[in-house]
Amino acid sequence: MQVASSEVVRDINRRIVLNLIRTRQPISRADLARVSGLQRSTISLITEELIGEHWVMEGPTGRLPRGRRPTFLRLNDERVIIGIDVRPYQITLALADVNGKFTSQEVLATPPDPKTAVEALIQKVQAMIRASRGKKIQGIGISLPGRAHLGRLVFAPNLKWADFDLRSPLAKATGLEVELENAANACVLAAVWFDRMDSCQNLVVVTVSEGIGTGMLVNGQIARGLQGMAGEFGHVPLDPSGPACGCGSRGCWEVFGSNRAALRYYHQSSSHPAGLTFLDLLSLADQGNARAAKALEKMAHYLGRGMRMIVAGLAPERIIIIGDLTRSWKRFGPVIEAEVQAQALPGGCPPRLIPVHEDGMARLRGTIALVLQKHFGAVGEAV
Repeated sequence: MQVASSEVVRDINRRIVLNLIRTRQPISRADLARVSGLQRSTISLITEELIGEHWVMEGPTGRLPRGRRPTFLRLNDERVIIGIDVRPYQITLALADVNGKFTSQEVLATPPDPKTAVEALIQKVQAMIRASRGKKIQGIGISLPGRAHLGRLVFAPNLKWADFDLRSPLAKATGLEVELENAANACVLAAVWFDRMDSCQNLVVVTVSEGIGTGMLVNGQIARGLQGMAGEFGHVPLDPSGPACGCGSRGCWEVFGSNRAALRYYHQSSSHPAGLTFLDLLSLADQGNARAAKALEKMAHYLGRGMRMIVAGLAPERIIIIGDLTRSWKRFGPVIEAEVQAQALPGGCPPRLIPVHEDGMARLRGTIALVLQKHFGAVGEAV
């Protein structure tokens, strides 16, 4: 039997205290001791260390009927993280503090090749570093519409970038640690860290945009699989004779259930103005356009059918659906709910569907959590 060293125990206790301050701030040292079960002397040592490292700040003092007035602790919002959300059509850079509060954002068009993109990102990040005088930048988190392994983007059919090392050039040029994550997994991190869903041990995030992405929390752990490729339900063929998919296969789920699919259904049944977007399609349906409504209904049915795979295979407690379709959840929700309910097996329980209008923030908040978990502990880690 192995016995944990004092250093390991100290690190575990430090993470416990950090997370308690993060989730319960402002909180006093006495309350930290009471909630954590640690001795007051241990709490004092850890909090003084965290204050000395500028992770934690002392705030106002409280009032008690008698005795010493407690001093409340909170995370130091002078520690910041750079988040980058890469999408096929645009890249968003943002600066946020350790509480997930964003202080600045910038958007640029996505370059056609990764080398040009990295060069542009280096310039933008260096400018953000210069503008962040006096603040400690903890690292860079990047959300990708595909899969990364060991710092390399290895699978991103909708982005159309080849295998490329994204981490090394950024880390070398900025001197910061760089973490990469799939967009749907980033949304899982955001849900657990900032949306207080850490009590849910089994949930799936489905992101719907040009394609369909899935991030999975299974028994409290993000499921990544071999070389980070777990969760590509969007590239499971529903009809092998269906339209071609960017992954090289045919008839994949995202070919039938994505925003792009809904636009294709509408284009096939109607003349259309140039440059019609998915938001335009939602607006047309709301204005009573029957063909637009029919295209969206078809998309909804295919989304629900694809989610049946998730329900049968993973039995999640919740499925979080993120994307512009949630603006019209009254239209999509009943159709998807019916498909999901129909998949519930005897003895099973259908998951709760949670629509979230993303507007880019879920992925960005996930990039912040991606960096912070290096210090606070990863999702599912016992602390």
